[in-house]
Amino acid sequence: MMSLLWEIPGMATERYNPRTSEPRWQKAWEEARLFEASNDDPRPTYYVLEMFPYPSGRIHIGHTRNYTMGDVVARYKRAKGFNVLHPMGWDAFGMPAENAAMQNKVHPKDWTYQNIAVMRDQLKMMGLSLDWSREFATCDVDYYHRQQMLFIDFYEKGLITRKTSKVNWDPVDNTVLANEQVIDGRGWRSGALVEQRELAQWFFRITDYAEDLLQAIDGLDQWPEKVRLMQRNWIGRSEGLLVRWELVQETAPEGETELKIYTTRPDTIFGASFMAIAADHPLAKKAAENNPALAAFQEECRRAGTSVAVLETQEKKGFDTGIRVRHPFDPEWTLPVYVANFVLMDYGTGAIFGCPSGDERDLEFARKYDLPVVPVVMPEGADAATFEIGDEAYTDDGVMINSRFLDGMPNREAFEEVASRLAQQQLNGAPVGERKVNFRLRDWGISRQRYWGCPIPMIHCKECGIQPTPKSDLPVKLPDDVTFDQPGNPLDRHATWKHVKCPKCGGDATRETDTMDTFVDSSWYFARFTAPHAENPTVPDVANRWLPVDQYIGGIEHAILHLLYSRFFTRAMRKAGHLDIDEPFKGLFTQGMVVHETYKSEDGHWLAPNEVRIEGADASRKAFEIATGKPASIGALEKMSKSKKNTVSPEDIIDSFGADTARWYMLSDSPPERDVEWTDDGAAGAHRFIQRVWRLVTDVLPAISGVAAKSAYEGEAAAISKSAHKTLKMVSEAIESLAFNRAIAHMHSFANMLQGQFASVSDTSSEDVRGAAREAVEILIQIIAPFMPHLAEECWTQIGGEGLVAAAAWPEFDARLVVDDEVVLPVQINGKKRGDLTIARNADQAAVEQAVLALDFVQSALNGGAPRKIIVVPQRIVNVVV
Repeated sequence: MMSLLWEIPGMATERYNPRTSEPRWQKAWEEARLFEASNDDPRPTYYVLEMFPYPSGRIHIGHTRNYTMGDVVARYKRAKGFNVLHPMGWDAFGMPAENAAMQNKVHPKDWTYQNIAVMRDQLKMMGLSLDWSREFATCDVDYYHRQQMLFIDFYEKGLITRKTSKVNWDPVDNTVLANEQVIDGRGWRSGALVEQRELAQWFFRITDYAEDLLQAIDGLDQWPEKVRLMQRNWIGRSEGLLVRWELVQETAPEGETELKIYTTRPDTIFGASFMAIAADHPLAKKAAENNPALAAFQEECRRAGTSVAVLETQEKKGFDTGIRVRHPFDPEWTLPVYVANFVLMDYGTGAIFGCPSGDERDLEFARKYDLPVVPVVMPEGADAATFEIGDEAYTDDGVMINSRFLDGMPNREAFEEVASRLAQQQLNGAPVGERKVNFRLRDWGISRQRYWGCPIPMIHCKECGIQPTPKSDLPVKLPDDVTFDQPGNPLDRHATWKHVKCPKCGGDATRETDTMDTFVDSSWYFARFTAPHAENPTVPDVANRWLPVDQYIGGIEHAILHLLYSRFFTRAMRKAGHLDIDEPFKGLFTQGMVVHETYKSEDGHWLAPNEVRIEGADASRKAFEIATGKPASIGALEKMSKSKKNTVSPEDIIDSFGADTARWYMLSDSPPERDVEWTDDGAAGAHRFIQRVWRLVTDVLPAISGVAAKSAYEGEAAAISKSAHKTLKMVSEAIESLAFNRAIAHMHSFANMLQGQFASVSDTSSEDVRGAAREAVEILIQIIAPFMPHLAEECWTQIGGEGLVAAAAWPEFDARLVVDDEVVLPVQINGKKRGDLTIARNADQAAVEQAVLALDFVQSALNGGAPRKIIVVPQRIVNVVV
């Protein structure tokens, strides 16, 4: 990265030097405690928050984009008179710290807090207007103490349950793995064959709120629609039918009489050709008791991943159990029951009926095992005699065929008919068919078999069962004296930590050694920020005043789980009396990523941008490894990541260009919801604009010194005032709508206009011109301040501005100066546009008609004659009929 000279010989004005300016203003803001929010401030509140970072080591310039966006909003709202809360903290628990402990022989706590110290300094270099007085890390005992209080409150309110659940177990690392950590049936880190185990785990009962969480999405009108859709799909409400299929007794295990399935497509019941049940279905387990081959197949299924992605892509396999069921509408028609690897116990009843003509998975399965494929729904207007199913199932709506009494019905009507008829049939004293609403959402399992997490404050007693830790005994602290020299949870093998007395009987008992999922830590941190030092998790009145967060900013990758869990937590905290709001985040913005080219050496190793020299431009660009001089390959633009080494350090940028350059460039290049490509050339261009603004202000300084800022409404001065007030209005509107790149475009145009207008302004100009110029400079400084706060402060000092510009009120535009005196009207001849007419905005119809008739292209069309009619739509359009 090149370093710039701060003075250029021959220039009248010294260049702006961010190296000296930025630290000075950061110190001034800190000493003034300018960004510390007061809970007692009577002004209206505004809460802006970026998703807090995980302290993984160092941040790169890509991480700072969303913090810069939030900072622009915070500075703008502060200037608009709001009491702004803009805090920062650290999402600090999790597996990476334990991995570091094992690999580097360092304690997770030490690794985490060292990283926080480095990253805090990096963020402070960016000049962010953060309230550091409210900072905390989720691994702080003070924080997880209050989280344990919440856990006990939720437990007492019936929002937490403990139940046995199937998990992916790595027998080498001795830990539970997420579905995504199972790769080809093996642990992602150990490579060991994963086992499916039944473990007792703690769950938050999020399903109690499934309907509420779904319905409330409609009210989140300041969220991106794509995020709302993702949340709806994850909750997955469906209206269907619970159908009881009678087992053919001579084929069924002893004591089994029926198979329950849930379906959203009962209309396709005559297309059924098989039943498929999960490997862990009770019927499958019974069938496997005397069938070793089936038991082996079940074990194979258990070793596969259980994520949706795996289920969709893996080869569909099944095992015919020999069990058969009777069709509810035809007792002579029986269907085979398979154990299938694409059916899970977690969904519905763990059993489906397969209709190959209407479902891709069922079709693939039927083709593999040579099962019937009977089309039962065809597109409207198709010929039932010739309609067939080829390589793809027909999954859309249509008309029923091959379905007996349903034939000819629209499939939605057939749904109702099947539901009605099955409701009147009985099996084992219950209706064969019952309407049921089902949700894809499952309860939130929070148990993690690891050390570096919030301890679950529960105690296991052989006599009294499971008891919550008394609040007077909280916090349950993590012990520091643990070892990571062997796999598994260090809390399990600690000599003393887990041994405790039962709070009910006083006998020997053990602590829960599982810790909480780190999603718990991030599901309420926004509420803790409102009163981070309070004895209780929140101060309800204070939380209610600040929340919901007015503007939340973060990546789309958190669109489902983090946001959904936070929404649940808000409801749970309300039930437990900690706050009284419905939703945690009023406005949500998902920013794009910062991407950078990737580079590889000749031997295929990733190279960092500062390890590569680029020669040439455009199609002739070539890369060379600096260390060896050998050619390097230029790869695709990708999200900045340590693994591909395509990161740029904030320190490098700040050292070469300054923080304001990085802030300006990250927000100027593309709409904030899209990715932005980081290039050195782009950063250098942003820096050139900073120098241009500096020269613009310092060059006009002699002319505006000693004169008061004043708007002008006539003559040369009015042009300057109009430019300033129009820009002020447009920039304000762009920031309000988070269109940062549009705001920057307006400021670029404004600088261009001022450069021309100021060319004739001097200390001999009229007081009106000098006053208008002074006002324009003040407006320019104030509107760039949220984006380039250090430059703004330096310019503010140069013109003798009062106090800190970061503490100044946002200027108000004058409505008289933002209304254009002229309007451009499209002119049509016989309905086709032929040109434009520029005319005074307040011109009456007669004046418009007279001006139109004077236009060359209108006169040419009339050819000396008179128009038949002139239609004038005021301030919109003119149509001349010839």
